[in-house]
Amino acid sequence: MQTKYSIVKQAIKSKILDGSFQPHQKISSESELMKQFGVSRHTVRLAIGELVNQGWLYREQGAGTFCADRSKEEDAKLVKNQKNIAIITTYISDYIFPSIIRGAESYLSQQGYHVSLFSTNNDHDNERRFLEKILTQHFDGVIVEPTRSAISNPNINYYLNLERQNIPYIMINSFYDELEPLSITLNDEQGGLLQTEHLIELGHTNIVGFFKNDDGQGSKRMKGYLKAHRKNGLSINPNNIILYNTEGKYTHPQNELQKLLSLPEKERPTALVCYNDECAIALLDVIREKGLSVPEDLSIVGFDNSFLSEVSEVKLTTIKHPQSKLGEVAAKMILDLVKDQSGTQKKSKEPVESVVFEPTLVERSSTAKPKH
Repeated sequence: MQTKYSIVKQAIKSKILDGSFQPHQKISSESELMKQFGVSRHTVRLAIGELVNQGWLYREQGAGTFCADRSKEEDAKLVKNQKNIAIITTYISDYIFPSIIRGAESYLSQQGYHVSLFSTNNDHDNERRFLEKILTQHFDGVIVEPTRSAISNPNINYYLNLERQNIPYIMINSFYDELEPLSITLNDEQGGLLQTEHLIELGHTNIVGFFKNDDGQGSKRMKGYLKAHRKNGLSINPNNIILYNTEGKYTHPQNELQKLLSLPEKERPTALVCYNDECAIALLDVIREKGLSVPEDLSIVGFDNSFLSEVSEVKLTTIKHPQSKLGEVAAKMILDLVKDQSGTQKKSKEPVESVVFEPTLVERSSTAKPKH
């Protein structure tokens, strides 16, 4: 359990790291901090004293306590800590993330860079902690997969502080729209359209879509699903759109499909569009439990062309994700930005621009014409 003084100390540090306190700006008074945290003056003084000793703050007699300018100290440390790149992803060891990370790590290590990996588990608090670590440990650049990119992000100030400190960063798979960062993404809207249109072309009209709605990829894939219906003159049943978030990803889609498959046969869906292969594999379990078969009773399309698409007895029709290629392109882009920042000559004189990969459909055995 954190001590009271360490909570106060960390809160002040966080305000420095997210840029709320600028160099030479006066911080809150002892009385204000006592009131804010409900602690004694002794606790506040202990926290401030440590931050002064560690070079985060300085005192001026009779004037108060101020945020230190750490830029000279950082410049000195940068000489010792060259060639470090941080990679922040929502997950590290599962699904498509090992392939993305390998693609980036392989290229960066060839260029003599050390890579530090951080996994947020799609949690904003974890993202904040890692950004604070990056801002204090002096990385040359950062590759970030945003956390819950479809919703308002409480850590935007940390990214602005990376910009203030001239630490380049790029975003992969999605991005925080308000920052307009350089990014490497897949055209998720087109992917959702390809998934759905494939089923429509087979003759399906009662198609249920499962979309994760706290990541930007999910909302774009849903947009493609809707666009495919409109493009082909099909009405959209609102009950055929199932939305779920990170916490509900292991239960909500399965529960909703249980309900849909309990409907009379004429009302049941004949096809499913899934946010990703992980979701599709989980839904296959529900279909089996109901005594139904894929694709005879129900067609299903995944997304990402992950290893999961071929490990099940049903081989998934899915959308191809660039995976390791995306990681490699991200690594090349961040090093171009690092070289720009340091004034080092890079191979190409072209300006660095965002990259969007175009999706393709990989047809396997999980889709077929409807029975009726």
